Amino acid sequence: MQNQPTADIIEQIRDIPFYRDSVARGWFPVLGKTEVARGFPDRWLTPRVTAALASGEAEFALSAGADPGRLRFVRPPSFPLKSAYRLWSTHPDLAATWREGCRRVSLTTLPAGGDPPCAVPKRTPRTHRAEEPDRRTVRVGLRVDPEQWERGEVEGVLGELRSEQRRHPLGRYHLDGPGTQLAHLVRTAHRQGLYERFPRPASVVTAYAYTPVNVRRYLERQLACPVVDLFGDAEVGHLYSGDSGGHYRPFLDRMSVEFAPLAPGSGLQGLIVTSVRNPYMPLIRYRTGDCVRPVGAGPDAARAVRFCGRAAEVLPTPRGPVSQGDLDDCLAAVSPRIFLSQLRTTGPRDTRLLYTTFDGEPLCGTESARLADCVGELTEFRCEIAHRTRIPIGASGKYAWLVRER
Repeated sequence: MQNQPTADIIEQIRDIPFYRDSVARGWFPVLGKTEVARGFPDRWLTPRVTAALASGEAEFALSAGADPGRLRFVRPPSFPLKSAYRLWSTHPDLAATWREGCRRVSLTTLPAGGDPPCAVPKRTPRTHRAEEPDRRTVRVGLRVDPEQWERGEVEGVLGELRSEQRRHPLGRYHLDGPGTQLAHLVRTAHRQGLYERFPRPASVVTAYAYTPVNVRRYLERQLACPVVDLFGDAEVGHLYSGDSGGHYRPFLDRMSVEFAPLAPGSGLQGLIVTSVRNPYMPLIRYRTGDCVRPVGAGPDAARAVRFCGRAAEVLPTPRGPVSQGDLDDCLAAVSPRIFLSQLRTTGPRDTRLLYTTFDGEPLCGTESARLADCVGELTEFRCEIAHRTRIPIGASGKYAWLVRER
């Protein structure tokens, strides 16, 4: 049967109450968060899982994000971290420095980092030096809105980076965080006259949210190192990793993927994952909510994909669904100076594209016209282009690429 789990996977999940009916029917439907959450945790508990929870070998956790729909699940402690470290240890742009003992500095914001609500010191970053098994990581937290970062905060972050750089015999460290936040850190360092104090990392790793093409290229230019994007879910672990050329390769250890068109005939596909990497809550045919465009076809389709953002955030158009990645390709083709963007629907066939630039200056008239034409061709909607000095960030620490005004 197409896209059904193999016999060995069925044996691994046979005793889980959640899958009992599917095993009996011989058919496993696609699962969303609603189905997985129904009856949690009782429908997922087996004697093995119950014992693991009692002993500390398993723990309850929440899926990533800050919205009320976050999924509760059971996993081994530090499950996403260990998944990431295994990937780093084999990655062509990361493995050599990782074997050298290169440490990791992770830039977080309070909602995305999961810290408890608290007052944030105005002039110093929140720093957490992790213990086992996260002994190679230091997390530096800043307020969620980069427009509010003050000079003292940025100086504190750069001081932490220099401290980690000095700890390595060759002066190397890895920097990771959301791509747009890292780009904000570089831009703010420039504006505040602190860029010369920014120690260059051995690599930059982006994750957590969609990283625009121009953001990745900006980080590469400014920091002169490989910029690697990791893609995965807290529930299932990491699935793909980018390389310094922007291409993705699979990391499908104990998992497989399938694709479901978001609309008939559309090349934009929803990503569905079967994963037994998490032994305490294996997910069979789980809809992640992400959308991709496979680069290949047929049985090799999983080998190369183009990540395009969240499936719930696509824009229906006469030409089919348009994703964040589709719009991002337009922007990157017109100008490398475009930083953030937001497409707003202002009428049945009208849109307004707001954008910022890395240098704060608007595009010239010719570039604006090209951008309007590109968006119009992509969506078949009229498009007005408007430069902004800032675009507001959401409470979760992410920027909305699409806003429906009507």
